Amino acid sequence: MTFRCEAPLLQGRLVRLEPLTHRHEADLAVAAEENRGTYAFTWVPRADEVGEYVDAQLARAATGRLLPYAQVSNATGRAVGATSYWEPRCWLAEDRLDAVEVGFTWLGATAQGTGINAEAKLLLFRHAFEVWGVSRVDLKTDARNERSRAAIQSVGARFEGVLRKWSRSWAPGEDGRLRDSAIFSVTAEEWPECRGRLEERVERFVARRRSLVEVGEEG
Repeated sequence: MTFRCEAPLLQGRLVRLEPLTHRHEADLAVAAEENRGTYAFTWVPRADEVGEYVDAQLARAATGRLLPYAQVSNATGRAVGATSYWEPRCWLAEDRLDAVEVGFTWLGATAQGTGINAEAKLLLFRHAFEVWGVSRVDLKTDARNERSRAAIQSVGARFEGVLRKWSRSWAPGEDGRLRDSAIFSVTAEEWPECRGRLEERVERFVARRRSLVEVGEEG
């Protein structure tokens, strides 16, 4: 028996993670063009490339190396970005998943800073640790991407170091080049503390949204 990862819908209070399909294209095309100033080191398609982007992610999924998700805002019902499980690894036995990466993550500008990223990580990490029983979840980003590195550390992942020439560069003008990658991880032993921190962050964002809704209703 070989372990086979499935990608169930993961429901949160701010976001739900839906297995990526072509029905998310129109929303993702809008989200990708809101403000591209934060995407200097991240693979985010242009609006007219979203169809090809979805095709590429689904092709990776067919190999068993990727489980792609659309990040759907509960407030609007629209897809506002994407994320994935990536590179599932079975080291000790073929029927047990030991480690997985969370990657290929991006959010449209208006979804950034809303708690969606924190809750998406909570949902992905929780499923990996508590359903699959992994020992490790890892994340990586371009070593030059200070914004991404700060966001990863803010969800409780520990910085492990920089691996030189480790993965493909997505920076403009660097097609065909490799980048240095900053590597982060959360282990099973660290997960309870990480989960608590993420739940507290999500709760603050939920409370903030509730306050804004109440102000709007009163106005």
